[in-house]
Amino acid sequence: MSPRGATTTITALLSYTPSLHHSRNSNLLSISHHRRLPRKLHSIPSFSIPNVKTKRYNLASCKVSYALHFSAGTGMDSGALLQDMGATALVTVGAYGLVQVFDNLTKQRLIQQNSTSSEARYFAAFVPLLNCLRLVINGLSLIPPDEGLVKSVTREGNPKELLRGPLYYVLILILSAILFWRESPVGVISLAMMCGGDGFADIMGRRFGSVKLPHNKQKSVAGSMSMFLSGFVISTGMLYYYSVLGYFELDWGLTLERLAFVTLIATAIESLPTTNFVDDNISVPLSTMILSFMLFS
Repeated sequence: MSPRGATTTITALLSYTPSLHHSRNSNLLSISHHRRLPRKLHSIPSFSIPNVKTKRYNLASCKVSYALHFSAGTGMDSGALLQDMGATALVTVGAYGLVQVFDNLTKQRLIQQNSTSSEARYFAAFVPLLNCLRLVINGLSLIPPDEGLVKSVTREGNPKELLRGPLYYVLILILSAILFWRESPVGVISLAMMCGGDGFADIMGRRFGSVKLPHNKQKSVAGSMSMFLSGFVISTGMLYYYSVLGYFELDWGLTLERLAFVTLIATAIESLPTTNFVDDNISVPLSTMILSFMLFS
């Protein structure tokens, strides 16, 4: 067979169009003949590969397609991402501006840098008191409930949930500020366990909580471990901070031993099943408060 006839036969056999990533002069299409084909072929078998189409791509379309596939695969919404970035920028600028205002007022001695008055605790408790009133008003539906508030701090979207866990949370803040203020490690430890320990337990439990506790299938081993570690570390850091400022003095060897015991008990209480009357937002700080009062007062 002549070279021209062999080329025609091979072209008939390969009756599909290769993809773009194979060049026209690709080595995949160059065939070395070690045996001659017969001169007469009654029928030439042909085949084709379905779903193989030739497409033309350009760099811009590849970038757009990659961005769309990336956002779809990661669950990211470009609009929501831009909103989050904008909110972060505004909060950062606002916080920096507020700090600069108070720095200038302090330098001009229009306000004092600190206050040793015991009545300052009531001013500190005023902010969570306002939040408490907001939760009560929306929880009792005295006004049309704030949907943003309900969705952000409730699990089932029921406004009545505002009167349980979230309300207990701000009540503990008010109680700790008024009763213990900054002169006692009791309030510091109870708030650290509630805000830091219980908060990290919820986050890590949702993310890595595949292994559940044997006595409570709603809680996880990862959540309890996070509760103990974060509660202990945050409590230690806050106690060190207030002791450096001179509000109280601690024997750190004895303090760490007692703090580990308090953290262990708080972790065990947090792992208990939640009922309609018992919520870890109140059981954890109250038990921590009582135990810390017995050990640190």
